[in-house]
Amino acid sequence: MRYPASEKLEIIRLVEESHLSARLTLAKLGIPRTTFYRWYDRYLQRGEAGLQDQLSQAKTRLEPRS
Repeated sequence: MRYPASEKLEIIRLVEESHLSARLTLAKLGIPRTTFYRWYDRYLQRGEAGLQDQLSQAKTRLEPRS
């Protein structure tokens, strides 16, 4: 399942603000830890832009300029 960038950001904020450990929070949300940390690394490197679907980013770069 693909998540939109807005949902990824919401999940990151939930994990950051949770009183539970990241592991337990992610388990309750049903998000694999590897998936979350891939998103989180991209978020830390590029901010919200890093959460955009990589396929849509590639399309944007390939579109001809007018």
